[in-house]
Parts: sequence; C-alpha cells; structure tokens
Amino acid sequence: MRNLVSPPRSLRTRLVLIATVLATCAVLLCQTAGLSVLRSWLTDQIDDRLTGFRPPTRVYEDITDGRLCIPESDDALPSDYRVYFYDSDGRLMDDSLGRTDSRGPHLPARADELSLRNGDPATTEARDGSGSWRVVADAGPDRMRAVVALPLDTVDGATTKLLWFSASLGVVVAAGVAMLGNAAVRLGLRPLSRVEGTAQRITGGDLKLRVPDTDPATEVGRLGQAMNTMLDRLRTALQHTAASERQMRRFMADAGHELRTPLTAIQGFAELLHEDPCMPAERRTEAHALIAANANRMSRLVDDLFLLAKLGHAPAPHPEPVDLLSLAADSITSTAVRHPERAITLEPLHAGSSDQELDVVEAVGDADQLAQVVTNLLANACAHTPASARIHVRVGTIRTSPVAGGVDRPGRTSATPALPPGTAAAVIEVADTGPGLAPDDARHVFDRFYRAAPADADEPGSGLGLAIACAIAEAHQGRMELDTRSTAGCTFRLLLPAH
Repeated sequence: MRNLVSPPRSLRTRLVLIATVLATCAVLLCQTAGLSVLRSWLTDQIDDRLTGFRPPTRVYEDITDGRLCIPESDDALPSDYRVYFYDSDGRLMDDSLGRTDSRGPHLPARADELSLRNGDPATTEARDGSGSWRVVADAGPDRMRAVVALPLDTVDGATTKLLWFSASLGVVVAAGVAMLGNAAVRLGLRPLSRVEGTAQRITGGDLKLRVPDTDPATEVGRLGQAMNTMLDRLRTALQHTAASERQMRRFMADAGHELRTPLTAIQGFAELLHEDPCMPAERRTEAHALIAANANRMSRLVDDLFLLAKLGHAPAPHPEPVDLLSLAADSITSTAVRHPERAITLEPLHAGSSDQELDVVEAVGDADQLAQVVTNLLANACAHTPASARIHVRVGTIRTSPVAGGVDRPGRTSATPALPPGTAAAVIEVADTGPGLAPDDARHVFDRFYRAAPADADEPGSGLGLAIACAIAEAHQGRMELDTRSTAGCTFRLLLPAH
C-alpha cells in the first residue's frame, strides 16, 4: 500500500528536517534529564525531613490516655507535616497532628494493610485524588504505629513549570533551527547547486561546459573533478563516434565507387555479348577478356576489404619468430620478376656504420602477413616512382626516437600510435629516390581508397595497400610510418617489437 504522505524529495528539505529533529530531540533530552535530576533532588530533601522527624513517646501516651489537646485552628501548627496514629489494635485513629483540612494522604484503616516498612519513605496518593504525598512509618510503644506525611506539591509544581518551560524551549529551538538551518544548508549547498545548474546546461546540449568547483579537499570538489573527467571522456567518445561515422560513410561511398566501375564494365560487355550474338570472334574474345579483367579487379578489391575487416577484429593468427632479412629478400625477388627494369637493393639499416654486413633480424608475427606488407610497399614504390628511381630496402634494429623512428615528429606521418621512446624495435625500411609526396598526399596516404597519382601505371590501384599494411602493423603491436623529404623521395618504415 502506498504511503499517503510522500517523503520530501529535496536534499535541502531533508537536511533541514533532520537537523531540526536532531536539535529538538537534543534539547528535550537535556531538559528531561534536568527534570529527572531536579525531581529526585527535591524528593530527597523531603525524605530527609521525613526521616529526621519522629513523634515523641509522650505523644503516644497522651493519645492513648486522651490527654492530647489538638488545636482546632489550622494556624496553631503552621507546618505541612501530617502525623497519623494506629492504636494497639491496629485501627487508624481519628486524632492526627497537623492541619485539619480534607487534604492528606490516602491511608488504609488497618495497620496490617499498611504496606510501609518503618523508616523507608514511600509515595502515596492524596485522599481527594489531587496530588501525592510522601509518607514514612514509625513504630511506637505498645504496638502502636505512626505515619508522618509531607505533601509533594512543591515538587510537582516545580517539575510542572520546568516541563512547560522545556516544551516551550523545544518549540522555539525547532523553529530557530528550521529557519537558520534552511539558510545555512542553502549556503552550504550553493556549490552543489552550481554543479546542478552546469549539469542541466550540459543536458541541454552545451557539452563544452565544465564544472567550476574542483577543490579536492571537499566532496563537491571531488564530484566536480569526477564530472569533468566524465565529460572529457564523453566528449572524446562522441568525437570518436562522429569521426567513425564519417569514416564509415566515406568508406562505404568509396567502396561503392570502386566496385561500381568493374561492375558497370562487366554488365556493359555482358549485355553487348547478349544483344549481338553475331559479333565477330575477335571482338567477342576481347569482350570476354575485359569481363575477366574487371571481375579479377573486383575480386581483388573484395579480398582486400575482407582482409581489412579481418585484421581489425583479430590479432596476428600465427605468431612465430620471423627472419625479416629473409622475408625482405623474398619480397624483393618476387617484385623484381614483375618489374625487371627496377633497381632494388637490400642494405643494412645503419649503412654509415663500420659493419656493413647484413645481420639476421627477428620479430614475432605472421610471416605471410608481414611479407604482404613489404610486397605492398615495394609495389607502391614501383607504381609511384619513375623507372630511373632507385629503391632501397633496409633491415635492422633501432631504439625508437624522433631521429631513428617510431616516434612522431614533423615530416613523419602514421595512422598508428607512437611507440614508447627507447623501445627496441626491428625495422624494415623501403626508401625510394622518386619525387616524393606533397604534404597533403602524405597526410592521407594511409587512408582507405586514397590514391596519389602514379608516375607510370597502366591502371590505378585500389587504394587499400597501405591501409592493409598499417592494419597488419597494428595487429602486430607495431607501427607503419612515412618519412618525407623534399629531395630524397619517401621512406616507408615498418617497426615491430624486437624478438
């Protein structure tokens, strides 16, 4: 069943309410303790008076003989004491000492019904039902007993006044705490209100805002720091998402454009063959050859796209020690078969050192994928440089630095993160003496489907070779980078963690 009264939802209201209740309870607790102490102290005073008063023996004898003269006027004995007697048979006697009004303690008619121990004070009700009395019993001669009583009017009056004072003080304290607490809480929560306002504005779409309160010594400051960190990560994630969406749209458009050309050619030649069955054999053979060439081009493009998708979601499939020197030599041999006119040399990475011999350089990875990287780099160098340009393949090891490689610097481009400076890396460089790349081309050279104008090529490539090389390097926890120099062509560098 739902509550009829819902709790306050505002933090400020809850804090003020809690402070008011706690302060009121503290005041009432203190007043209750003081009231108990005061009543106990006043009662002890009356008990001291009762236990210090004992009727003389002569009084018992005079009451028994009837010689005790009791004044008729209440002023004759100006005292609050009341003294009542039980005779030797245990009956309450009519004669008593003290005022003769109707006030007095309620006592039983028989002594054996009197639940009082001699000398121990006790509290009993009044005969008229208003107030209470403190009484003490005393033993007299000849089995007589006396009961001395004092009223508790002063104790009840003092405690009643203090009780009303405590209640009034509690109300005043509650009202004061509610008013002052509201102002204090409002002032104390002002930084939190600023955080709330900033969060509302950010929710409205202003993602450039930051929380102003970031003092780590306060809870609100630590909350502000956490929110700023969260906002920075959110902005970064949104930027990455937007960039990924733009890249995906561009990729889909480029892929559609690249596939449209061979598909259109295949469709056109197929329709030509279908509509002209009497086509001469020479033209028919030419059409079939063009259909096969475009189908082969489209197949290579699809294979490259599939490889890129596979590399983006899986590590190197068969990691094993790979001899990069032998791998580079095999790639040069296969490239020389396709381009016999090109001058391609295999050199040590540090050609200026005294040791000119080629040493074995090993890295851990997939030999087939790494060979594809070197082959793609050599194919690019052959396609984008004139036949007179020389191509140098260098193999060696380095410590990453702005000079040696692996670390970003002006004139160096990469689509993969930089390696930590000082990391030992195995390197394969493919450098050429061609015309180089313009700065704008160098910035986009690793983008998918991006093609710089080749110097001498019968047909343009798909623009995926360097993107595939970059993806393979990243899958091997390495880096693919480009160094451009205005007079020395281009240097593509594959860096892998040294084995």
